Amino acid sequence: MPNLFTPYTLKGVTLRNRIAMSPMTMYRSTDGKLDDFHLMYLGARAAGGFGLVFPEQIAITPDGRTTTHCAGLYNDDQIEGHKRTVDMIKSMGGVAAIQLGHTGRKGSLVTPWEGGHMLPPEHEAGWETRAPSAIAYGGDMPYVPRALTVEEIAQLMQDYADTAARAVEAGYEWIEMHFAHGYLGSEFFSPLANQRTDQYGGSLENRTRFHLEALDAVRAVLPDRIPLTMRLGIDDLHPDGVTVDESVTAIGWMKDHGLDLADLSIGFNTDNMSGDIPIGVLGGMVKNATRVKEEVGIPVATSWNLGQPEIANRVIEENLLDLVYLGRPALANAHWPVYAARVLGYADPFSLVPEDWAWWLRNLRGADEAIGWPAATNGASLTQVAGVAASAPVIEESPAPVSIDFAEEREEELEVA
Repeated sequence: MPNLFTPYTLKGVTLRNRIAMSPMTMYRSTDGKLDDFHLMYLGARAAGGFGLVFPEQIAITPDGRTTTHCAGLYNDDQIEGHKRTVDMIKSMGGVAAIQLGHTGRKGSLVTPWEGGHMLPPEHEAGWETRAPSAIAYGGDMPYVPRALTVEEIAQLMQDYADTAARAVEAGYEWIEMHFAHGYLGSEFFSPLANQRTDQYGGSLENRTRFHLEALDAVRAVLPDRIPLTMRLGIDDLHPDGVTVDESVTAIGWMKDHGLDLADLSIGFNTDNMSGDIPIGVLGGMVKNATRVKEEVGIPVATSWNLGQPEIANRVIEENLLDLVYLGRPALANAHWPVYAARVLGYADPFSLVPEDWAWWLRNLRGADEAIGWPAATNGASLTQVAGVAASAPVIEESPAPVSIDFAEEREEELEVA
């Protein structure tokens, strides 16, 4: 039976465990470059035991950024910073992943702590955004984007391919595309943002065309061993938006175009959402992710409130997910995998950190509790099981199940203004 600390292989890449650090925008870049901050921040998570480590969404064009402080890989000058960060992640035992994206009509913003509002195109730190249709998001993002021409869409496909090629040059071994959260790929998929009348709008087939062409463009420049995954907004939670049923069908087409794993999230193409919203709900996206896994026959991952070790372990044990993506838990605790290993009673949790650190942590001279993590379960010992290296932490007995029914529909309806 797999568990949270079982190695996972996809294409030609093997992760040491099922724990991924999810991409999170940090607003720390200058001219789109990764620098010493990213080296420290991402290297620390790899040293803390995460199997797969992402920086933030990486823009494929300058206007694909959220703010002027966001990272990109749209020119060769940006490769060096990525390579330094990738080398650090690898040296600490992690696999370096990159998420390629374009924010579409959700760009030209100020940072969240400055209010997160949209800047007008004429502002020195703003720009005219581009989207499938000339429809403003609304609220704090009132400026109408310019509708992309067919020729510009073709250029974006080349931009995805060129950025992916730079990512391979920088040493990334896992490529993900960000087509959720109301960004450009998600906008093409959603009738709320896409009201085109050409081959990229209208029917589900047409609204999925952008995804399939982007997958084809990126797959063409990747070595066969590198997985190609996509974060997908599979539900707009709006009566006129994307539905899970549509998404299941579309992901089947994406699988045929080289998608190796679906990382599932929400559309976020509107603030006017209602229904089964996973925000604040433990394991809120697991039910839909498992449906995609079973009906499409593709590996799946998701995030959204999986930061309790017992829940993260359970969704892997029960084969509901293949990988667990952690965002805020990774920010809160760079050594979350070690913390989880101790909570769950895995033997030798310090095998997850570099050997020089592990020596000191295994040879405590004081109270076990004083180290700052929960003590490991009494009686845990290293056990050899099929397919798991002897040095890997293995659970002897599963923890008591967490009382959450991932297949259960929420009864209450949640309104988000």
